[in-house]
Amino acid sequence: MTLNYIWIGFIVVAFFVALCKLIFMGDTDIFSQIVLSTFDSAKLGFEISVGLTGVLSLWLGLMKIGERAGLVGLFARIASPVFSKLFPELPKNHPATGSIFMNFSANMLGLDNAATPIGLQAMQQLQELNPHKDRASNSMIMFLCINASGLTLVPITIMMYRAQFGAANPADVFLPILLSTFVATLVAIVSVCIMQKINILQRNLLLFFGLIALFIGGLMWMFRQMSKEEVELYSTLFANILLFTIICGFLVAGFVKRLNVYDTFIEGAKEGFQTAIKIIPYLVAIFLAIGVFRASGAMDLFIDGVRALVLAVGWDAGFVEALPTMLMKPLSGSSSRGMMLDAMNTYGVDSFVGRLSCVAQGSVDTVFYVVAVYFGSVAIRNTRYTIPCGLIADLAGSVAAIIMTYLFFFNTV
Repeated sequence: MTLNYIWIGFIVVAFFVALCKLIFMGDTDIFSQIVLSTFDSAKLGFEISVGLTGVLSLWLGLMKIGERAGLVGLFARIASPVFSKLFPELPKNHPATGSIFMNFSANMLGLDNAATPIGLQAMQQLQELNPHKDRASNSMIMFLCINASGLTLVPITIMMYRAQFGAANPADVFLPILLSTFVATLVAIVSVCIMQKINILQRNLLLFFGLIALFIGGLMWMFRQMSKEEVELYSTLFANILLFTIICGFLVAGFVKRLNVYDTFIEGAKEGFQTAIKIIPYLVAIFLAIGVFRASGAMDLFIDGVRALVLAVGWDAGFVEALPTMLMKPLSGSSSRGMMLDAMNTYGVDSFVGRLSCVAQGSVDTVFYVVAVYFGSVAIRNTRYTIPCGLIADLAGSVAAIIMTYLFFFNTV
């Protein structure tokens, strides 16, 4: 029901803001802009779904090979010591565990095109275990909230954008993003554990979090020893080599198991096409609400109010100009990316606002988009507490992004 109320709320607030603009400001074009945004939003939702079709077909075809070759089961056994604690409802060595493991790995490496199809495969597998087919299970909620926290070790895309805008050091946001997204993911896990009464002080979980912290610390130390060109080169090279190694590994494993690899791939690819069609209504719905909210000017009013409040209490308001990126990130990845690019273009790629927008963009993921796509693929209507926990994680990531940017860059521009 949470998504239902939020969806209605966005549209109703947009209507009243537009009505006030018409009555008190004489803005006779406002409703025309809102209506136009509904058509644009519907088109965008459809185009994104169609654009996902090829990628979904590719990766679900490969996943079908990996599943029948036993690789997904192998990943499930590797992840079992930790995942059995975070996902206690999952049977031991269930294929969903392997899919979740691969999805998280792809997300951490910034391989969005691979992560989404694998994540949708995981949702299909979790739905098979779900006794209430229209209601999110505990495992689904944990999976989606970790996804929405956006844990990314190598923010390749953001560094590429910064390079295109002529940043002196495109990789200088790497450490702030890494620290901020770690905070968001940790908050996501803890908040869901509290809701599901999972003991987060279990030895396996503490060891897991400790190893992640150690790995991030080692990664930070390694990248600090490299030049900006080396950071960009090796991070991109490593991610692409790993991605193609996975593809080849699945094909070789299928051949060794004497599968008809081609037919198996086609079987899985057909599921990708069907999944892309299923999510069209959900994407159109979520983009409709976001589009009218922005077109009405409600987002601008909110940001102006925050700026006035921050100045009233005597705080530095330097971060306020980056709020559009932070506020749009839970709603729409493409919109928040546009806000980030606009901030870099308007204030300068190496300005405080430009850098903060980049850090905020890389710190969290799109809660509403993830919920719409993943739950929509299995026709889940009751999302329970997924959105509140996801938004809490996004808030933690955004606050961490502000703090990290002040620590790293406030006195450098």
